[in-house]
Amino acid sequence: MTVEKNEFFGRTALVAGAEMMERMADTSVIIFGLGGVGSWCAEALVRCGIGRITLVDPDAVAASNVNRQLPALTSTIGRPKIEVLAERFSQINPDISLSLRIEPYTAESAASFGISAYDYAIDAIDSLADKAALILESTDPVTAPERAFYSSMGAARKIDPSKISTADFWRVEGCPLARALRQRFRRSGEFPRRKFTCVYSPETLPHRQEGPAGVNGTFAPATMMFGTTLASLLIMNELKHHS
Repeated sequence: MTVEKNEFFGRTALVAGAEMMERMADTSVIIFGLGGVGSWCAEALVRCGIGRITLVDPDAVAASNVNRQLPALTSTIGRPKIEVLAERFSQINPDISLSLRIEPYTAESAASFGISAYDYAIDAIDSLADKAALILESTDPVTAPERAFYSSMGAARKIDPSKISTADFWRVEGCPLARALRQRFRRSGEFPRRKFTCVYSPETLPHRQEGPAGVNGTFAPATMMFGTTLASLLIMNELKHHS
């Protein structure tokens, strides 16, 4: 079957217009963490026509990822997550420019990612220390992305999508991860230097069995919703500045 490339994003262009579609094709985004939140965020951005994406994640697909992560299939267990995603995204948009960093983001490696060269940076990291370092890097005027930085707070133990919302980091309520980050910043005396928007949910579920080392349970609809909300923040920002 022959398909014209202009059909791929035709329904998006009906909303965004041809000029914005060209702008999005040239928009650069770096996404840190391609798990239950980041993988769905990345796919949403690819399907919206974002044309230049860097994927950052050190992990291979594990059997425990199958319940919520886009790259996780029984056939992909053991493969690097971002390699699986890169193959998929190239099938969605053959013209997309993808860069793959199969490594963790840490305070020590921060400079090598060159965040300031991107239009947007998106945080979907699980590690508290690495997440805090990325927030500081991405809100420093010298190293921040050009247009905006968005961060996901904790998506574990959430079920109700109607409770998922967005707020400035310091106004996030009912999220243990946001609370732990704020405590860490206060103890260190280092604080984000710019406001940034977070996706979060204040939902609290009744206690259930914990996994090893305090691992919390997750439901795919919640992690998907967190990821697509992150993507929507970026697209809405583009629409606002293009109109």
